Amino acid sequence: MREATGESVELVYADRGYTGEEAFDEAAGSGIILHVVKLPEAKKGFVLLPRRWVVERSFGWMARFRRLARDYERLASTLEGLHYVAFSILMLHNASPILAALSS
Repeated sequence: MREATGESVELVYADRGYTGEEAFDEAAGSGIILHVVKLPEAKKGFVLLPRRWVVERSFGWMARFRRLARDYERLASTLEGLHYVAFSILMLHNASPILAALSS
């Protein structure tokens, strides 16, 4: 994971599939802190797990870009670039109120 992200990963949130000494040892060997998010013991109905909403929210934001709805690109690098453009647009949109407040 660190090779793919340019050595910038320090903390990883994972589900219960990554419990056990093997997963923790592998993460610790790479210098990564592994935090397993578990379900509450007595759950009834829908239970929101901590930090899980961040990924789901990001997928929801990306669903608004029609170009990313289907995989029409020949090269994976083109699709990767479109993801960067889409997230840049989203982050600039979220930062615009902050930038407006700073300039006034």
